[in-house]
This record gives sequence, structure tokens and C-alpha cells, in this order.
Amino acid sequence: MSKKSLNILFLFLTVGVAISIFIIWLRYDPVQDFKASVPGLDNRPEAGSEAVDEVKIGEKFKLYTEYTSNLKGKWTQFRGADSDNISKEKIKLVDKIGPEPKIMWQHDLGEGHAAPVVYNGKVYLLDYDEVKKADALRCFSLETGEEIWKRSYKVHVKRNHGMSRTIPAINDKYIVSMGPRCHVMCVNSETGDFLWGLDLVKDYQSEVPFWYTGQCPVIDNNVAIIAPGGKALLMGIDCATGKVLWETPNPDGWKMSHSSVMPMVLDGKKMWVYAAVGGICGVSAQGDDLGQILWKTKDFSPSVVAPSPLIYDDGKFFMTAGYGAGAALFQVKKTGETYQVETLQQYKPKDGMASEQQTPLLYKGRMFTILPKDAGAMRNQFVCCDPNDCTKILWTSGKTDRFGLGPYLVADGKFFILKDDGELTIAKASTERFEILDKVKILDGHDAWGPMVITDGRLLMRDSKHMLCVDLRAN
Repeated sequence: MSKKSLNILFLFLTVGVAISIFIIWLRYDPVQDFKASVPGLDNRPEAGSEAVDEVKIGEKFKLYTEYTSNLKGKWTQFRGADSDNISKEKIKLVDKIGPEPKIMWQHDLGEGHAAPVVYNGKVYLLDYDEVKKADALRCFSLETGEEIWKRSYKVHVKRNHGMSRTIPAINDKYIVSMGPRCHVMCVNSETGDFLWGLDLVKDYQSEVPFWYTGQCPVIDNNVAIIAPGGKALLMGIDCATGKVLWETPNPDGWKMSHSSVMPMVLDGKKMWVYAAVGGICGVSAQGDDLGQILWKTKDFSPSVVAPSPLIYDDGKFFMTAGYGAGAALFQVKKTGETYQVETLQQYKPKDGMASEQQTPLLYKGRMFTILPKDAGAMRNQFVCCDPNDCTKILWTSGKTDRFGLGPYLVADGKFFILKDDGELTIAKASTERFEILDKVKILDGHDAWGPMVITDGRLLMRDSKHMLCVDLRAN
């Protein structure tokens, strides 16, 4: 065979191999074995694999010291007393922290993302004691960090990319917590005296969510508001006695999500809005129909829901979730004696405002959040949008300032934004642009996802295993 013939044969073989490879490439599905990158998926326990030992809620108590304080600041529940993540205190805070933050105190914690509440100089946190294998409601001094008391009960919880991840609710008489495996506990907020406990799995056939409970209780007029799923969709419990005052039927079998119950007032009617696994509903919070479902929708019902409903003043509410779910904007209206809910917008995360873990906030007529990792070119950026057109992004923090799943809030006219690695950003709370005032690394750990609290000029923040208090007072 001549050299020319060999070259032609070689060319045909090369073309044939190239065509074969191209066909294989076209037929190959690169995501056929893909699993969403979900926090906690690593080492997540199989359903029903947890120990089923009898749990004696509130069984142990330890008093460390007597303590009084002159501080009057309050952060009474998830997202604060008004459920909006905006501090109303008039204390002037620093614009710049500087290279050496004024860390007042810090504590090691069990692995998790639970955040504290604050009441008159005392900090309350539901922690998990990994050595004693116990849920522990801990009370600290806001000024010194000294532990005052601890109320605990033994319950077996496997490490699941964090264990405790809820926030208690508190008032001048009571504090209500919910543990990783759906154990509700109410104690005297001043003394730590045990009042009552409720096992939602045992008593209400609740199903523990994928990554343990993320739902944060609410106290309304000394009534604890809980969303069990299972036998009752929502319920109200008298904090003084533990008596169940009302229950919401659950005919569709909706399950407990990681989302929390949020209040809505429409035409003078107060209701509770809850995004369960299965759908979203509005439940009457007053009147003869107390506890009854006023409206519901299944238009937005992803299998994993972490953010809570963001309630507007005009009957609208915004709902978002991670892992490709995107977001939806709804309108609730009353016609005669009945309520209807309409879906105004629904879209994927790359097409508008969305969030994976944190609940967005409304401030001065704008909505703010950190976009999820599947939001395209704007992923993980802090963004601002028109809340009535959630596909209209007005500005972003830019590609050089990206954040992870960390929390954010407004205080003293500033945004405080925490990155996964513990870097805190302070920015002007502007509706016009993103303007950074300072950035400083404060926490040395990782997965700094727990919501922050600012009260009495102090910032409480945590990563997966530590909580610390930073003095932000300008004077």
C-alpha cells in the first residue's frame, strides 16, 4: 500500500473515531447520577433510624449563678418581635469594626446552627450537648457570657451537618423551644423551672424533617404556636398549663418543613401563614374560626423548604426555597366571608429573587436577600429587588462580593451580612446601591449559618461550633 493510501486510510479512521466519540458524547447524560448539593446530605440518618428511647423532656436542671441586669433590649423570637429581621433600637452602632473586633465573650457549642433570643440582658440558646447527648436550653449573661442556668433532657441525635438549628420564643414569663427531634419544651424564662413538654412525633405523628427541626416556635398572648404536621397542621398551646387550646385539621397530610410560622394581618383579621411540605396555608389566629384554614395553595410545594413566608402589608407574601425550587409571589384577598389566594409570579432561581436557606427581608419598600448557588451569574450575591416584581433585580453586591448561606439583618441603618466562613460585612442599608463600610473576619470556624441578633449594641453570631458576642456600640 502506498504512502498516499495509508494517509487516506488513517484519515478515514480518525474521522470514524471522532464521529463515534461525538455520538457517545451526545448520548451521555453527565447528571444521571447527580445529587443536589444539600447541606446535611452527608451522614444524614435514614428515616426511622434514630433511637426511640423514652425522652423525659426537661428532666435535668443546673443553676450556675444568680444574675440580674439593667439591660432592657429584647430579641424575642426568630427574626425579632416583628418577624422582619430589623432592629428597632436607637443605639448608634459602629460603621467600621476595625482589625480587632471587641469580642466580649465566646462559648463552644454543639455542632449546629441554632440562634439565640435575648430578654433583659439574658441570652437563651437551645444547644445540643454532644458529650451528654442531650438537648440543652442554656441561659447566659449578655454582658459577661457567664452561664446562668441550663435545662436539659437526654435524647439521641446523630450528627447531621449540625444538630440543633431552631430559635426559641420568649416573653416575660415563658420560653418555648423545639429540639432537633420535635420535642417542645416550655419553662419559666426567669428561673428555668420546667412547665411542660410535648413529643410531637409520639403525640402528633409528626415526621422529623430531613435535617431535623428548623421550625422556630412563636408565643402569642401566652399561647405557643407550633406546626406539627401529622395529626394537626397547626396548634395553639397554653404556655401556663400545656393545655392544647386549638388544633388545625390536616386532611391533605402535609408534613412539617424547616420553615417557621409567620403572622399576617389582612383587613383586620390576623392569621398564621405556614409553608408545609405539601403546600402553603393561612390559619385563623382569632375569632370563632380560630385554628381553621382560611385559604391554601399547592402552587409552590418543594420537598425541602427552609425560608419562611415573607409577609407584605397588603395581603401579598413571597415564598422561596433552594435546590432549584425558585420562588413565587402570592396575593391573598377576601371576598365576602371567604379568602382566595392567587399566584402572581412563579419562576426558577436564575430568573429573579430567590434564597436557599435564609428568609429575605423587606426594608424601605425593597426586598433583599442572598441569591442561591443555582442563580446563574448572580449566584451568592446580595441583591435588591422590587417586591412587587420579584424578577426585577435592581442592584447586586457584584461578583467580587459573594456570600454563601449566611444570615443578614438591618440595624442602625446598616446591613450586617455574615459569610459562611465567619467574615462579617457592614454595608449601608441603601435602596439605591450596595456600599460596603467594612469587612472583617470574626469567626474562625465554618458554616456560619445561624441567624444573628443585635440588641443593646451587642451582636450575637455563631458558626457551626462557636457563639460569640461583639460590642458594636459606637460610643
